Amino acid sequence: MPGDLPDYYFRIRENGAAVFRVDTENRQRRIELDQIAVVNVKNGEIKPHGDRALSDADLATIRDWLAARTDLLARRDIDDIHRAVDYLNLTAHWAQSKATDAQLDEVTDALLLAMHDLRSVLVRRKADRLMKAAGES
Repeated sequence: MPGDLPDYYFRIRENGAAVFRVDTENRQRRIELDQIAVVNVKNGEIKPHGDRALSDADLATIRDWLAARTDLLARRDIDDIHRAVDYLNLTAHWAQSKATDAQLDEVTDALLLAMHDLRSVLVRRKADRLMKAAGES
């Protein structure tokens, strides 16, 4: 039925979610959310809420959500990095064509330090990958 609600609701919070079982099968036909667990995306830990025992169906649904959430967050991370590349290009254009001397004085040192740090990390990581690839050959 198109208006059917899911059996579970995940309230997103930092590092995971609170997991609720959705109940509409009550006398008032109201939607009730009964918290059954807390899940941590960083370490995969699933903690039952209070003295609850989670069923196999509960655990399977939570694990499926955890896998989907981890994938979504990873895709968002790489999307953020692609945006950062765009911002660097826009920043270069701004610095070359629009920035005043006062604006450049305000941001130049912070930008140079951040770019130096980023360059150092990228060069080191690329060297590590090249060394690893050479060792595997």
